[in-house]
Amino acid sequence: MPKVEITVPEHQEMQIAQMVEQGEFLNREEAIEELLSTGIKAYKTSGPTDEEEGPGFEDEGMMGHEDEYVF
Repeated sequence: MPKVEITVPEHQEMQIAQMVEQGEFLNREEAIEELLSTGIKAYKTSGPTDEEEGPGFEDEGMMGHEDEYVF
């Protein structure tokens, strides 16, 4: 398996260490591998981003006018 070196913010490192201490993962390596895999799966299934879509309801209002919303 290829090795990858990353730098993460201190708060994320602390969260990973806490999950390992609580027994959610056997060690840091397993935690990082599982969290990365889960993140990639979520990213792939999240659908198009706002940039890929046209103007949304929040941009033009539900009826095409900025200040008009009909429920």
